[in-house]
Amino acid sequence: MKLKDKVVFITGGTSGIGLETAKLFIAEGAKVALVGSNAEHLGSADSELDGRALLLRADLRRREDIEHAVAQVREKFERIDVVFANAGASTVAPLEAITPEYIEDNIALNFTSVFLTIQKTAPFIPRGGSIIVTTSFLNTIGMPGLSILAATKAATRSLVRSIGAELAPRGIRVNAISPGAISTPFYEKIGLTDVQLSEVTAALQARIGLKRFGEASELAKSALFLASDDSSYTTGAELVIDGGLTQF
Repeated sequence: MKLKDKVVFITGGTSGIGLETAKLFIAEGAKVALVGSNAEHLGSADSELDGRALLLRADLRRREDIEHAVAQVREKFERIDVVFANAGASTVAPLEAITPEYIEDNIALNFTSVFLTIQKTAPFIPRGGSIIVTTSFLNTIGMPGLSILAATKAATRSLVRSIGAELAPRGIRVNAISPGAISTPFYEKIGLTDVQLSEVTAALQARIGLKRFGEASELAKSALFLASDDSSYTTGAELVIDGGLTQF
C-alpha cells in the first residue's frame, strides 16, 4: 500500500476527481478527510466510501471554515501528510457579461481557497509530505467564456512553483495536476444548455489526441503518484493529464 497510514486532506471531494481520488487513496491505506460544501453531496460521498472517510462540511471561500476543518483533522489524526487542493467551479460568461461579483466569486473559490488551504495545512505537514493542486488545460489554451476561470487556474499554477520553492527546505513537495477534458459533473455545472454542452464536448473531443474524454479514475492515479514516495524527487511540477489536448 503506497499510502499506508498517511493522513490525506482532500477538498472538492464529493464528486468527480476528488471522490475517485479518495476511493483510491483509501484502497492504498490512507486515512482520508474529505471536505465539501453541500450536506447532501457529503452524505452521498459517505455512502460511496462506505463510511471510511472523515466528512467535513466547509465553505472554502471562508477562512474560518478552512481553519475549522483543519482543526477537526488534527484533533482526529494529529497531522496531515498529503493535501489535495482540488475544489473549484465556475460558469461560462462572455466578456460583456462578466461582473465584479463574478470575478470575486471565481477568485475566492478557485484561487484564494487553494492558497488558504495550503497556508492552513502546511504547518502540520511533516517532512516528506505532499501538496497537490488541481489546475486545468485552460492554463495553456484559450476557450471563449472561461477567461476568469482560466486566469485563476494560471494563478494556481504559479502558486505551485512559488510555494514549492518556499516549502522545499522543509522537505514538502508541491505539485499540480492539470486535467484536460474529463468525464465529471463539472461540465454539467457551467451553465450551458444541453445543445451547447453537446457542441462543446464534441469540439473538445475532436481536438484531443486520444479522441476521448478522460476518466476521473485516471486523474486519481496521477494524484496517487504525486502523493506517494514514487514522486519523492518531484516538486514544483505540473503533471498534464489531457490525452494530448494541449500537446498536439
